[in-house]
Amino acid sequence: MKKIAVLFSGKGSNFAHIVKTLHQKEFEVVVALTNNPNADGIAIAKKHAISLEVIDSKIYESRESFDAVVVERLQQYSPDLTVLAGFMRILTVVFTEQIKAINLHPSLLPRHKGLNAIEKSYGDEYPTGGVSVHWVSSELDGGEVILQKEISKEELSFEAYNEKIRSIEKDALVEAIRVIHH
Repeated sequence: MKKIAVLFSGKGSNFAHIVKTLHQKEFEVVVALTNNPNADGIAIAKKHAISLEVIDSKIYESRESFDAVVVERLQQYSPDLTVLAGFMRILTVVFTEQIKAINLHPSLLPRHKGLNAIEKSYGDEYPTGGVSVHWVSSELDGGEVILQKEISKEELSFEAYNEKIRSIEKDALVEAIRVIHH
């Protein structure tokens, strides 16, 4: 069974979906890692008895020193793939050159890299928005795209658009994990 590591920073809703859909079926989630000691997602790891690593990013003076610890911890579990599921950190080459990882980004890349991508795509001139799952490279949201899902913005309020993006994110991430390992 292929091993995956999941990194998250907040409520872990995408992490929960990965666990529900793939864990101990097609894949094994060998570790969940968060940079936020107060992340709600921690409860998901505990509930499913998944190994948990909490590395508080606030106590590291540089991104590189934080990334080095993340890499060292992840390597102990030898994951075949690392999945960034709402991991709110900009990663340095210390991470990107050693860890094979994919990231979920809530826009149709290369549009709207970086923060507030949902707001930006809702407000842009295109009739559609969507999500992308891409390989993590040293360029922020710049790695090769694995797959995208597109939705029409027509007649959607921002709230409705945001909700729709959040729901297709989950499917996109699971689909990308399967695409890579089949």
